[in-house]
Amino acid sequence: MGDKYFYMKLAIQLAESVVGQTSPNPAVGCVVVKNGQILGMGAHMKAGEPHAEVNALKQAGERAEGADLYVTLEPCSHTGRTPPCADLIIEKKIRRVFIAGLDPNPVVAGNGVAKLQKAGISVEYGIYGQQAEDLNKFYFHFIKTRKPFTTLKTAVTFDGKTAASSGDSKWITSDQARLDVHHYRHRHDAILVGINTVIQDNPHLTTRLPQGGKNPIRIVLDTHLRIPMKCNLLNDNAAPTIIVCGKHTNEKKRRAIEEKGVKVKKMPSEKIEIEPLLNWLGKEQILSVFVEGGSAVHSAFVDSGFFQEIVMYMAPKLLNDRKGTPAFGGIPKQVVKDSIPLAFKSVEQIGPDIKLIVEPVERGK
Repeated sequence: MGDKYFYMKLAIQLAESVVGQTSPNPAVGCVVVKNGQILGMGAHMKAGEPHAEVNALKQAGERAEGADLYVTLEPCSHTGRTPPCADLIIEKKIRRVFIAGLDPNPVVAGNGVAKLQKAGISVEYGIYGQQAEDLNKFYFHFIKTRKPFTTLKTAVTFDGKTAASSGDSKWITSDQARLDVHHYRHRHDAILVGINTVIQDNPHLTTRLPQGGKNPIRIVLDTHLRIPMKCNLLNDNAAPTIIVCGKHTNEKKRRAIEEKGVKVKKMPSEKIEIEPLLNWLGKEQILSVFVEGGSAVHSAFVDSGFFQEIVMYMAPKLLNDRKGTPAFGGIPKQVVKDSIPLAFKSVEQIGPDIKLIVEPVERGK
């Protein structure tokens, strides 16, 4: 029944099934195999709960002795919320361990492999390594930068407008595209919008999938604390909510907002700057942010250089409106050669719309 690629692919599928619910931990899948038979399978379900290796080995039981173990990320070798998985693998007398990718976390970073090899266990890693890294791109980015992975999402007409000059924007894209957006909300730790979106649309910013889904932390950039006290975000109690403002704000209104159980974060400057904001979110253990702002918010992230991905839904519609709102409208480039270089990652059709995913060519921020 299959080879090492088959079993690792199965482990990756297990990890994919829990993406969005394990943060701040990575999503990990594991399969235990012996004599061509699968003895146990497992995934890490939630931070603080048993890791994938523990779940798979528990299922395999005593039969695990002499078996092979396939896992999508290097087994931990330190004690965190749970005991080291490497120790359990050694205890269960696993014969060989196949690992998709090494863990970039400094407390693991090759230590898990070294511990297994020292115990006489054969270790091979790199099988579907890129897929494993893509699966946990939020985690990998956060460990390397201590900032959340930032995804900018926009929906535009064929001529690149997010709204007509009247301000109307409902609905540019189809039901199918809007449903796809909710999968992104489920997978990200936080969703971020600007105050104008709140004032104009009074959104809930929740995840609405047919089978439910995880609501992200809701973040509003509101420099002057203009948020309406009766808006949904301050009153629906649907998810943790953070209002980010500048240092000069109405203290009476700040206290009134906090009395509703909503956090107000005052930044040290008059205007909200993106890099200090991301640094603070990283300290709050927010590994990923899904930005659904308007032109101004998106442009602030682009101008700062702190974004990792843009997801654009393009509808087969023409507004033919020169004064319509563009998706981005920040600091203009006077010549084409100064434009921000991007690379297409994927193009697919969703319903009648096209979904484009791009990333900046020079990564690292």
